[in-house]
Amino acid sequence: MAGTAPLAVLLPPSEGKALGGEGAPWDPASGTFAALAPHRTKVAAALRKAKGGDAKLLGVGGAHLSRAQDANRTVIGAPALPAAQRYTGVVYDHLGLATLPAAARRRASSSIVVLSGLLGAVGIDDPTPDYRLKMGARLAPLGTMQRGWKPALSDALNEWLTGRVVIDLLPNEHAAAWAPSPPDYAAFLRVSFVERAADRPGKVVGHDAKAAKGALVRHLLTSRAAPARALASFEHERFVLQITA
Repeated sequence: MAGTAPLAVLLPPSEGKALGGEGAPWDPASGTFAALAPHRTKVAAALRKAKGGDAKLLGVGGAHLSRAQDANRTVIGAPALPAAQRYTGVVYDHLGLATLPAAARRRASSSIVVLSGLLGAVGIDDPTPDYRLKMGARLAPLGTMQRGWKPALSDALNEWLTGRVVIDLLPNEHAAAWAPSPPDYAAFLRVSFVERAADRPGKVVGHDAKAAKGALVRHLLTSRAAPARALASFEHERFVLQITA
């Protein structure tokens, strides 16, 4: 039954990432989705061949470009941090993993998966190197990350999601990187944010929607209600949820 099934929350990564790392150097076969190691290795090799990528590929310039190129050239064996510490963007600031009650933090560990152009998918506590590579980027000779990742990522992710209540909070760029298999899940709910104000209709992206997304995930993790009921009880002053089953 969906009411008692384990939760799964799918999130995008943040462009902002913490520097450094600790512990063992990053290995493509590490973490929850070790089966993705062969394609991770291909992506890492393509980045190294591209000298870390140019401004067009990475979408940044100046000092940000230099940092990204340095990181991308050496991702295999690079210092790693848990994804929870590596990703530092708006979603993760408002999710506030470090300040969750202990039970909610354990639930986060067992339920949050981040889809990534480099990693394919990564659990929130899995080792993650510094990198910059959008899921929509086109990297020779692999083509777009979305298309390249789709076969392996779909297989690995669907196996992990089997029997779970899946809350999909992915933007279109990341949603295109896998093919869901809803019959295998306890439930599959895609969620987007829509303006409350009548003069600002439609789905929303940007800083405020990212902040609301982080707040929603925190609400799901701390709520004692079943995921569908937790979604129904979420309140935001600016947005309402649009849920597609």
